[in-house]
Amino acid sequence: MSTLTAVRWVRSGRWLALLMLLLLHLSLWLGIHHPWVRPLLLAHLGVFLAWQPLWRSETKLSWGNAAFILGVSFAALVWLNWWLVAFWIISLFALVGGRVFSFHTRWQRLYYLLMMAYLQAVLVLLVVPELFNLPAVEELKTNLMNFGLPLLLLVIAAVPVERDDRETVQVVDFVYVLLLFTLLILLILGSLAFMTLGHVGYVEALLRTLSVLAVALFVLGGLWNPHMGFSGLQAGFSRYVLSIGTPLEEWLKRIAAAARQEQSPADFLARATQHLAEMPWIAGIAWVSEEGFGSLGESSLHRVELADGDLVLTLFARQAVSPTVLLHARLLVNVLGHFYQGKRHEQALKEMARQQAIYETGARLTHDLKNMLQSLFALTAIARHEPARAQPILRVQLPVLAERIETLLAKLQSPHSVAEEADMPCTLWWERLRLRHQHRDIEWELSGSGDGLVPSAMFDCVADNLIENACNKRLREADLRILLKLDASTGSLNVTDSGSAIPLPLVQHLLHKVLASEDGLGVGLYQAGRWAQQLGYRLYLAENHAGCVRFELLRE
Repeated sequence: MSTLTAVRWVRSGRWLALLMLLLLHLSLWLGIHHPWVRPLLLAHLGVFLAWQPLWRSETKLSWGNAAFILGVSFAALVWLNWWLVAFWIISLFALVGGRVFSFHTRWQRLYYLLMMAYLQAVLVLLVVPELFNLPAVEELKTNLMNFGLPLLLLVIAAVPVERDDRETVQVVDFVYVLLLFTLLILLILGSLAFMTLGHVGYVEALLRTLSVLAVALFVLGGLWNPHMGFSGLQAGFSRYVLSIGTPLEEWLKRIAAAARQEQSPADFLARATQHLAEMPWIAGIAWVSEEGFGSLGESSLHRVELADGDLVLTLFARQAVSPTVLLHARLLVNVLGHFYQGKRHEQALKEMARQQAIYETGARLTHDLKNMLQSLFALTAIARHEPARAQPILRVQLPVLAERIETLLAKLQSPHSVAEEADMPCTLWWERLRLRHQHRDIEWELSGSGDGLVPSAMFDCVADNLIENACNKRLREADLRILLKLDASTGSLNVTDSGSAIPLPLVQHLLHKVLASEDGLGVGLYQAGRWAQQLGYRLYLAENHAGCVRFELLRE
């Protein structure tokens, strides 16, 4: 054996288990009445405490626990008998079997299976015959202790060393331990029952009991998985396991109610952890997340740290956490983390929606301000070049501009009022629009009967943007006609110019994206189109060819 292999063999703890079996074998070989048996069994118990899978090796026992262990050990040695030996071997068999299911490596599992075979052979072929004074197996016991079991110990020692990461963690599934303990008790009591009632020998009774247990296990294995319409015992057992120590269904209802009632992730986390702390096996909870940190209850030596995203929960248990309870803890924390992350995403979406609303409102108000400044610039140009004509126009337009500026200032002070502005009769809105743009060379056409309501703020935004774009286009294309048409019966608005067509690359993204253009057709129309869509209207390019470029706004 190489040095590295020897070190790995020592570190694995296998030598402790083998030494424990050797001391037990020597004690049973001498007999419980031999004067050296009690010192050997005391050494056996010491090796067991060093090997045992119940506590971590670095755990320090309190004085009370140490006194209890020593008291029980000395009492057992004082009143030593075959019944105590049988109970101890059955317990060892169950503990070793509880570890078999925790290992994945082949040789490691084989090692513990051979240990179980040794303990079972000692129990049924040596200890039980001594309990019931069966002289017929004396020769079998002698051969077993002198040749059979020592050979099995040599085979156990020769099993190749195979490192398993799970071996560094003390893992015992107490459900398996209990099942194996019960199975071995049934084997002994069943053999006794066959001997008493059937008047057969011990070996025959043992074989009968093994056959009955094998058939029973085979039937249970067949009933475990679902088949032929039968749901199987696995579903019922899993349902039972998922409720051990945790009223899962009630807790899920409470955490779902907390998710509906609490809007803030921090408030939800505080309430959910309060519900979790009410579990009977939890002494306290501490949590850390991006929303803050907190704690409930008391800390203890038995702690479990679980994480879900940025949420880290530390559960302090009242006693050592078994693998089954650890499974429940992971499930509960995953459910809590799912709701918590959902609350965080919900808050992020609300913040994004709020930022989007602020951006869109600011963009619309900016374009309203731009349109007013352009109107004011046009009035200033008229006053500068045509003073005689400007005076009546200014007398009419300045009050309109003052009203629009006052409205804009009110929107800046309370942006949410943009979406809450009252509707206006379409004919009244039409006259105000004509009055506001009367100094421009625009053709106006009102058709249809009726006087339905229209959202005046949105219609102003759409009309002003389309008029400004058409007027800017007129600066480059002389003799450009601009026609505004309103259908009072349907509330649809058309803005048409007789200029050149909009280039096809722009048409594909117009009203859908922000476009860079000297004449506009970008941010203003994009914002106007989104606003119209939010209010149930549709703004689109109805016609686009040389001599007729027409935008239409209508209700969807």
